[in-house]
Amino acid sequence: MTDQNKQTKSVESVRLKSSELPAYCPTEEMGLWNSHPRVYIPLNEKKEANCPYCGTLFTLVEDD
Repeated sequence: MTDQNKQTKSVESVRLKSSELPAYCPTEEMGLWNSHPRVYIPLNEKKEANCPYCGTLFTLVEDD
């Protein structure tokens, strides 16, 4: 993936394993145009939560 493509790619859903916590947004895959202050997404009580800034859905999935 080129840097230009990486900057224009938008992410609307992120699936994470518990080993990848803590969840935060924006992620490295989000483009610079899509940036907002980093916020941590709580996934310890519920298995899904949305970013309060951009609405990206974060889902906690089972570890293999």
